[in-house]
Amino acid sequence: MMMLASIALIMVATGFFQPPQPDEGAAAHIFQLSIASFVGAMALFFTTADWKRPILLARQLAFPVCTVALAFGALFYLERLR
Repeated sequence: MMMLASIALIMVATGFFQPPQPDEGAAAHIFQLSIASFVGAMALFFTTADWKRPILLARQLAFPVCTVALAFGALFYLERLR
């Protein structure tokens, strides 16, 4: 999940170094695929998680969830405010 979240953030971050384009490119499709895979990985994680130790689960989810939230925040900025 950390890798998929990082890929999504990197794909959005590349948009800051390019001028606005009229059509979405390959980075947008890679972002979409990484988010779709991230959702599947989260479902698998929640299905197989050891619910006897919820603090450990929260620690394992902290970085990927924050990274995806940051990616969506940056994407919102690029799409709406820039």
